[in-house]
Amino acid sequence: MEADQVAELFTRADSTYLCTRWGRPIVPVVFGVDDATLAVFKGAIEAVVVLAGHKMDETDMELGANLMVFFCRDWEEMLDLPHLDKMLPDLGPLVMKLKAADANQYRMFRFDEAGAIKAAFVFLRMDDALAQVSADTLALSQAVQTILLWSDTAFRDASPLAVVNEQTVLRPDVAEVIRAVYDPVMPDVARDPSHALRLAARLGPTG
Repeated sequence: MEADQVAELFTRADSTYLCTRWGRPIVPVVFGVDDATLAVFKGAIEAVVVLAGHKMDETDMELGANLMVFFCRDWEEMLDLPHLDKMLPDLGPLVMKLKAADANQYRMFRFDEAGAIKAAFVFLRMDDALAQVSADTLALSQAVQTILLWSDTAFRDASPLAVVNEQTVLRPDVAEVIRAVYDPVMPDVARDPSHALRLAARLGPTG
């Protein structure tokens, strides 16, 4: 992957460059699924965290859990979840927006004072389209898309996943970028496009 291709992953629709990684260990929690699906999601998150060379923990001292995944059948179910409106003050308008767009998924991030990710919220409405996606694929997709703040257009035309021997896996080039972003010498937050040059220099020969 060349530097300009890397830059596209973090250049937003308004042409600004922003690459942000987690600044603290990730503590996931999943609501609205059975134990089997819960295990799949936590396994996928752990696999991507290990790939990045980042850390997980049992609890976040500030938030308890900081990567929250919510499953529902209807967006209005979100309004009935205890205390969610306190974590997300704009929950009501957000639910209305998601209903109007007939969306089936939404991701929201929170950042610390330095701009690093401190929390992520993933909302999944299990409509007919998502119901056709296996738990493994859905879990890996969400894990990849929450390990970094990617551009809002990064995977609009191509999924970060690929199918190899009938198994869904993370694309090798995307995996290389994740590893590069989490290189200890790289910053938690970067707003200068020259950052993409530094990432490209760290990509493996097949990245």
